[in-house]
Amino acid sequence: MANVVVIGTQWGDEGKGKIVDLLTENADFVVRFQGGNNAGHTLVVNGKKFVFHLIPSGILHTGKVCMIGNGVVVDPAVLLGEIDRLAEHGVEVGPKNLVVSRYAHVIMPYHQALDIAREGRRGKSKIGTTGRGIGPCYEDKIARIGIRIHDLFDRNALRAKLERNLEEKNFLLRNFFGQPEVDIDAVERQFLAFGERLAPFSGNVSELLHGAVTQGRSILFEGAQGTHLDIDHGTYPFVTSSNTVAGNSCSGSGIGPSCISSVIGVMKAYTTRVGEGPFPSELLDDIGELIRQKGGEFGATTGRPRRCGWLDMVVVKSAIRLNGLSSLSVTKLDVLTGIPRLKIVNAYQCGSTRLDTVPPELDAIEACQPIVEEFPGWEEDLSNIRRFEDLPVNARRYLQAAEEMAGIPLSIVSVGAGRESTIIRGNPFQK
Repeated sequence: MANVVVIGTQWGDEGKGKIVDLLTENADFVVRFQGGNNAGHTLVVNGKKFVFHLIPSGILHTGKVCMIGNGVVVDPAVLLGEIDRLAEHGVEVGPKNLVVSRYAHVIMPYHQALDIAREGRRGKSKIGTTGRGIGPCYEDKIARIGIRIHDLFDRNALRAKLERNLEEKNFLLRNFFGQPEVDIDAVERQFLAFGERLAPFSGNVSELLHGAVTQGRSILFEGAQGTHLDIDHGTYPFVTSSNTVAGNSCSGSGIGPSCISSVIGVMKAYTTRVGEGPFPSELLDDIGELIRQKGGEFGATTGRPRRCGWLDMVVVKSAIRLNGLSSLSVTKLDVLTGIPRLKIVNAYQCGSTRLDTVPPELDAIEACQPIVEEFPGWEEDLSNIRRFEDLPVNARRYLQAAEEMAGIPLSIVSVGAGRESTIIRGNPFQK
């Protein structure tokens, strides 16, 4: 029995979906534990592309149970839309292979309206939110006025909470933001209908996971976004609204930390981020644009072009510390093919101080200059390589340098989008 957490080490979009998909073969349960449909995991299986926003990537495997934990904020329309789209592609999703925590909070239309109105009001000071209502939903959770999945099964409870919440939300929308009010009757009808469809999927994820651990079953925990978007440990305020680090795999699913066997960090062979915020290794030149186009670096959720830069091991080393990583998985190595000279950031120069980890203050990060090491590139096609030893010598040197800087092993190397385009050096479920 092994219970493994997969976490992003950068600013999200590291390719966690593919790594989760690979490791799902060894797991009995796959659990999403935080975030909302602001995340997007893209998989290519047998030449077919799948994009997931809420359902764990493991749903493409038969005989596995996927779970959405209490730490996730759920947009029912998005979740049901994913279920329907998977059915159109011949992937059956039902109560036997998908369980949604009764205690997960629900994203309501007024959350989305407030999200969009606030971002618009910020103007040049915008954060870069996706406008999906994730932040306002987490606000209501912390304010203890949120609506949870089980409320959608109780007309009286739902109505009472809507009346209380919309008194405040509509006042803000109308009087502060100058936006239309949200109609309570329309929302009630819509979300009661959502509740009817979701009722068969709802359950107590914590109890089910406890039973799985007791029976010696294996669990894979799927993180969303990346470490440096964590609400506490990321580049605040340019972060998401949940804890993205490995510690939240426990509180976001209802399982104790002693049950976790290992934590795998996923990093791209370069670095990207979407939206605003500091990015010391960002490339604002032709190489940055080349990486964006070759890597298809456009948001799976929003379609926004991602900012691209050299691999930043300062960012990754901070993630290793914050998550207690056991090993690293590298994705999109093939995207770097054909670039004559490659660089890895190994430290920051901040005034007279050399830093090996990301400083907590935003101003300090923006003042940092990256200290880089240069490496020769390679021209060979990597897509059919399945052994580390068969990689071009310069590709191996590049990866070995990153591994040495990290101080932990590289367990998986992805050399293409497909499930089969992968080099496995270590499987956390097979120890």
